[in-house]
Amino acid sequence: MPLVAGVDTSTQSCKIVVRDAETGALVRSGSAQHPDGTEVHPDHWWTAFTEAARAAGGLDDVAAIAVGGQQHGMVALDAEGNVVRDALLWNDTRSAPAAEDLIRELGEGDRDAGAQRWADATGSVLVASLTITKLRWLRDAEPDNAARVAAVALPHDWLSWRIAGYGPAGDPSAPLGPQLDRLFTDRSDASGTGYYDAEAAADDGTPDGPGAYRRDLLALGFGRDDVVLPRVLAPSESGGVAHPTVAGSAVDGGALLGPGAGDNAGASLGLGMGPGDIAISIGTSGVVSAVAPRRTADGSGAINGFADATGNALMLAVTLNAARVLDAARTVLDTDFDGLARLALSAPPGADGLVLVPYLEGERTPNRPDATGTLHGVRLKSSTREHLARAYVEGMLCGLADGLDALRAQGVPVERVMLIGGAAQSPAVQEIAPQVFGVPISIPAAGEYVADGAARQATWVLAAASDPSASAPSWSTSVTATLDADPRPVVREQYAAVRDLV
Repeated sequence: MPLVAGVDTSTQSCKIVVRDAETGALVRSGSAQHPDGTEVHPDHWWTAFTEAARAAGGLDDVAAIAVGGQQHGMVALDAEGNVVRDALLWNDTRSAPAAEDLIRELGEGDRDAGAQRWADATGSVLVASLTITKLRWLRDAEPDNAARVAAVALPHDWLSWRIAGYGPAGDPSAPLGPQLDRLFTDRSDASGTGYYDAEAAADDGTPDGPGAYRRDLLALGFGRDDVVLPRVLAPSESGGVAHPTVAGSAVDGGALLGPGAGDNAGASLGLGMGPGDIAISIGTSGVVSAVAPRRTADGSGAINGFADATGNALMLAVTLNAARVLDAARTVLDTDFDGLARLALSAPPGADGLVLVPYLEGERTPNRPDATGTLHGVRLKSSTREHLARAYVEGMLCGLADGLDALRAQGVPVERVMLIGGAAQSPAVQEIAPQVFGVPISIPAAGEYVADGAARQATWVLAAASDPSASAPSWSTSVTATLDADPRPVVREQYAAVRDLV
């Protein structure tokens, strides 16, 4: 049976899974690290991809490949395909003032009006994460670099382009050279740029087209709109063929390239999510995501209305502070993950009034890029390692619970809640989450869901090549635990009383 490859080029690493296209069974895998930081030269992603491919036993025998990746990152290219400057990643907050400027400009001085206009146009109120704010920052802070920009891509767009054999002129790893018009993307990742409307009608007037770039908004943000933007592909449309030096050399016709996806859309596809499903992911960022037929236009900014990788919408509430809050707790308490869990579970729900507002790296939702973490309710009784551990875990989960409430407020149905991400495996998180969220929770088996979603998409593209009506394959996702709801209102009540005291 044919093999397919799924790639996750995330903030921290590149992970590749090779799966059987018929059953979804994992055949082999590999990974490699990315450097730390909020700005990274994309060449590091290419190096990590090639290292991960070698670790996975090579990709010569795969018939299709797709890339899921971190959203929003700004990859600016010149006319020769060179990276103009290090890519600004989603978690780089230097463009927060630019976001505010753009909101007010679209609202003609009225911030509330501007916020709603951005939400109506693109599904999102601007924050520093979105690409268009980074382009405004580049225009103002580095005008010489801005003048060199000939194309703007996202991380997964750029890596897919490199896999196809394109890249900087004269680079031996890019034999096809700098053909900027060969860049492609998908609706899910494009919908996080701030200059793309995923719900724009197709040319024939039907509402299920590929969406459309808003070059007027691009011009507002960047000062010009004469840059190449990646072609937006349909969910099962191929972007071409991988260069045989990269993948597919042992397969007739080579390895088809899938459109790829933003990381959250990739994870949603990997989990097999549909309308009514909620995924709460605790990774570098915290994400509460929901699939629905149409996106929201939340002018409050609590919910981003993106596209998913199947033709539906994907609503997201995103926090900057998730698993790293637990990392910080381990550092403060000088313990490991198991020790942190034991400490946290030794304190009562609500930690006797000790509350952490976990804005340790600023925050995206709510939009407080300059905020800091604060600890409230410190008393002699709560001045213990156990109480502090509990407060860190509860504070992180309360931020995500606010996101779940925001989805409900937008009328998004909540029928099934899944908890994923590395931190979801913590015994403390698994016990405390049902107390904070107050709903039953499923824990899927640990997996690389972004890479798995990309592999599932690659299978879909492979099937659609011979049957355009083919649908995404149904690969099963096992659930390792189902946690009963155990609401402890005191936790959310205490958090709500202090979260705005920043």
